[in-house]
Amino acid sequence: MIALLMAGGLSLAVALVGTRFLIEWLRSHRIGQPIREEGPEGHQTKAGTPTMGGLAIVAGAVVGYTVAHLRSRVVFTRSGVFVLMLVVGAGAVGFADDWIKITRARNLGLNKRMKVLGLLAVAIGFGVLCVRYTGQHTTLSFTRYSSFETSRLLDIDFGEVGWVVWSVLLIMACTNGVNLTDGLDGLAAGSSLFAFAAFTIIGFWAFRNPAIYDVEHALDLAVVAAAMLGGCTGFLWWNAHPARIFMGDTGSLAIGAGLAGLALTLNTALLLPIVGALFVVETLSVIIQVFSFRTFGRRVFRMAPIHHHYELNGWPETTVIVRFWIVAGLATALALGLFYADFTTLPGANG
Repeated sequence: MIALLMAGGLSLAVALVGTRFLIEWLRSHRIGQPIREEGPEGHQTKAGTPTMGGLAIVAGAVVGYTVAHLRSRVVFTRSGVFVLMLVVGAGAVGFADDWIKITRARNLGLNKRMKVLGLLAVAIGFGVLCVRYTGQHTTLSFTRYSSFETSRLLDIDFGEVGWVVWSVLLIMACTNGVNLTDGLDGLAAGSSLFAFAAFTIIGFWAFRNPAIYDVEHALDLAVVAAAMLGGCTGFLWWNAHPARIFMGDTGSLAIGAGLAGLALTLNTALLLPIVGALFVVETLSVIIQVFSFRTFGRRVFRMAPIHHHYELNGWPETTVIVRFWIVAGLATALALGLFYADFTTLPGANG
């Protein structure tokens, strides 16, 4: 428990202070975010706002995780380090994307192929490391590795190669979902707090009940989640409306990769769409919009992702943000409820 508090607290402090200095440095060098011309008119006033704030989130998480281990009895583990490497790697891809945006003064950044290849390399590397160097279960999981052991349809063991493919798909989907959600001040960062809090609880619970969950290095994974929680919290102080800095792809890709990595290593992969339900909704809104327009020549929403639809319907930005946070919080509560409900049905459960 001390390690969790230390990781979260230190990460929060580093991100809080680091973001403040990052804002000043970016402003002094006139480094700001270009805004899409086709976006809501009110967003044009945000042009020039410093970006790449995700650097503070990642730095906070790395410092919090590292110092928590050096100052407590928790040991570094392969699972924890691999998830943190995944966060840093995805963040690096996002940083390259952000850097191109600001140096070339265009909002597109890396071309799609290079961005996808970069994320694929990071995701494949993570998957291979996990199946080769940890005791990672390769079964399809919901709340634990043996969630579907009594189901003929869902009792699936991917095997090592299949699990790597599965992990890549989950990482790519989650990074994309968080990236699409990061369109309003504090929306992605605030929503991520609920998700990382959930994985902190799940990791600690799995640590307390090893016979049931059999998660290798569960406590260390909870420390990673706590460090990411602290980093997002410290950053959100400056990212709240009106934002003084944006996280950029540096932050959104790192957060998405971190959530996917934790879900995979904690054997809660199918619980992730509930934990991060808001990210799923944002992604589906884009898919529906594109499909409808290309197939029928009609748009379902005034603009996608869906948070822009509500903006164009007259909701103030802060109203959209807070209501979407409520949705994210309720979804996380539902996920934790399902996790605990499953636990209570198991023989030998020790709450």
